[in-house]
Amino acid sequence: MRVRGNVFWDWADPALHHRTHDETLDDGTHIDVQVRLSRTGQTQMFIGVYAPQGMAVHEEAFDSRPGESMTRAMAWGVGRARRIATEGLPAVTSKASAG
Repeated sequence: MRVRGNVFWDWADPALHHRTHDETLDDGTHIDVQVRLSRTGQTQMFIGVYAPQGMAVHEEAFDSRPGESMTRAMAWGVGRARRIATEGLPAVTSKASAG
């Protein structure tokens, strides 16, 4: 079971429609990328990387992905999550405004 960090809970809004990409890598690391449109029409994204035991390794949220559709943001986010998972970045949580 995933243990969500504050970045996810600050980003989460069940009232907004979102798309999700969940993937488990060969080593058991789990990635979760979610994109949505804000109430003002901005593409927003959440990236989570979780250890096989479920603890958050990395979480980040983007309030805006200017000029990107949900599909394009999802593709970028999945690539970023895979790189974070395979490069073994230290546990960091952040909230970004754009990427």
